[in-house]
Amino acid sequence: MPLIAVVIAALAIGFEQLVQWKYGPMGIIAFVMLTVGIKAKNATFGGIGALILVLLLAQSG
Repeated sequence: MPLIAVVIAALAIGFEQLVQWKYGPMGIIAFVMLTVGIKAKNATFGGIGALILVLLLAQSG
């Protein structure tokens, strides 16, 4: 079980660094909002974070 937790944490950190590199501070804010919304089971907060990420992805494409 600890190995799975380490792998998941490494993937999350890698994804966070990729978002920060590609989308800057706004991408990190959106990613944190999405993560906090999921952890707190707050659909509004998570939805806003997801919406910001989608807008950033649509803007770059």
